[in-house]
Amino acid sequence: MPMTLRLSDAEADALRRRAELEHRSMQDVARQAVREYVENHSRAELLDHVLDEELPRYAEALERLGQ
Repeated sequence: MPMTLRLSDAEADALRRRAELEHRSMQDVARQAVREYVENHSRAELLDHVLDEELPRYAEALERLGQ
């Protein structure tokens, strides 16, 4: 899907430098960054959900272990 990404001059320069260092296109570097961001935040949300659901179940045992 086509998309326009507006970057500040500093962001564009940083992206350009990173792409040059990696011998890749700016688009490839930006797409990888988006994939990593989504993956990392999806994992964090899943972990938060599991902790919210399961932590109360084991609260007493965890408190004992902490003593």
